[in-house]
Amino acid sequence: MSQDTLTLSLALSDNERTRPILQGRFQPQGVRLIPTAVHPSEMFWRQLKYADFDVSEMSLSSLFIATARGDRRWVALPIYTSRMFFHTNILVRTDRGIASPEDLKGKRVGVPEYQQTAALWSRGILEHEFGVKASDIEWFMERGPDKSHGGSTGFKPPEGVRLNQIPPATNIGEMLSKGELDATLLYLSNRNLVDRSTIDLDAVEEVKPLFRDKEAETRRYFAKTGIFPINHTVVIRRELYERHPWLALNLYHAFMAAKQHVEHEAAETLQAYFETGLIDVAGRKALQTADPKAYGMKASRKVIETISKYVHEQGLTGRRVAVEELFAPSTLDV
Repeated sequence: MSQDTLTLSLALSDNERTRPILQGRFQPQGVRLIPTAVHPSEMFWRQLKYADFDVSEMSLSSLFIATARGDRRWVALPIYTSRMFFHTNILVRTDRGIASPEDLKGKRVGVPEYQQTAALWSRGILEHEFGVKASDIEWFMERGPDKSHGGSTGFKPPEGVRLNQIPPATNIGEMLSKGELDATLLYLSNRNLVDRSTIDLDAVEEVKPLFRDKEAETRRYFAKTGIFPINHTVVIRRELYERHPWLALNLYHAFMAAKQHVEHEAAETLQAYFETGLIDVAGRKALQTADPKAYGMKASRKVIETISKYVHEQGLTGRRVAVEELFAPSTLDV
């Protein structure tokens, strides 16, 4: 290994686009990455509280909040390791008269962590698409201050929001299955150091998705807004970036190469569908010309600015944080 090569610790969640990086198949020029696969809930808590890794995945909402409060330890890169239409994952009890989003008003709703990006997106969409404000709901949060993102960023419930702490002896899954909650904005049952729920809610007959046809709601929302929500980005220690500004684009290019490798393999798999006509000409053209999960600021600025808007609008920051405050300057034009 060259003496000029930097060795950096790296933490990522394990998914198809990050796996080639975790496996060491793609390394940035001038860098040797020492990877660790960590569940996002635990990873973000560890980074925000202890700064365990040089490079990592990061919650965008928590990054905006930390930056607004003067914590500038991290520089973001427009690499997006997780995107989802989070509001389509809202779960409700079928015996509480909740047939539409509007019926969530006045209900008791669980949330793993109030400030997490998935919850931020769902609340923003509930308000802007369905007229349901955060103040219309009574919230119950699972994570305590000792092992939460908010515990590391000074979280306090926004004014006008009714937020209860779920006692350590129980959790969202138990409360929802017993009827002590009417719904949950998000459900995380993956074992990690932060989340406590373990019950398989798919097996609870009284619990169903709010949007029974999730695909239809996804298509409706995307057609109307053009937004494919992002919740995780990649960050690097600011002190490292300031000493070695070339790191930003070198890391970006490595992640892009990994993404393109995964997409090339997927395209080869789809070739039989093209040849047999099971995917028509229009579908093939869309696959070749559009990328709903694109990296880079040019393709994502609208989505990132929407997060900035929602974080401030929902009372989690005292000011609107500009995109340029978070992301490395050299990445703003890619």
